[in-house]
Amino acid sequence: MNETIKVIKKRRAIRKYKAEQIAAAELQEILDCAICAPNAMNQQKWHFTVVQSEDMLDRMVEIIKENIFNGRNEILKERASSPDYHTFYKAPTVILISADEKAPWIHVDCGLAAENITLAAEAQNIGSCVIGSSSLLFTSDKGNSLRKELGMPDGYNHVCAIALGYKDENPETPPRNKEVFNYVK
Repeated sequence: MNETIKVIKKRRAIRKYKAEQIAAAELQEILDCAICAPNAMNQQKWHFTVVQSEDMLDRMVEIIKENIFNGRNEILKERASSPDYHTFYKAPTVILISADEKAPWIHVDCGLAAENITLAAEAQNIGSCVIGSSSLLFTSDKGNSLRKELGMPDGYNHVCAIALGYKDENPETPPRNKEVFNYVK
């Protein structure tokens, strides 16, 4: 089987990481792959903020928890009530993807970049998990005040985050629904 196909089929969402920070060369390879993603008209209207500061990650999680408890999603409230709750599963590295919301097809572009990140990580035996609830960071003034500190460009909005770290678990492949295809010939 082709190596690329093996990596695609092996990748899983990892929610348990070792505390050790990923190597700088491995991270750079992942980031280089992110910007190789296809994007509409080669506009490259995305931005990647790499957060490796434990203090900053903890601050972000606290704001997200605050915003969860001020919201209406009971499932998230229940999850965030757990004493070991951490939005990013205590991963040592988190990449925030933001984008110029005025750019056409930008959410597709960022999704493709996120996929490249997760596959480049898997190819190096680094775990990843795409985090959508990270958008809750920016639903309050307190969270929005971090934009400058995080280096998000003006006019760019958060799309998603990706937790990265050395795997401390190896989850089984969940069942896949093969009834989702139809052919028109």
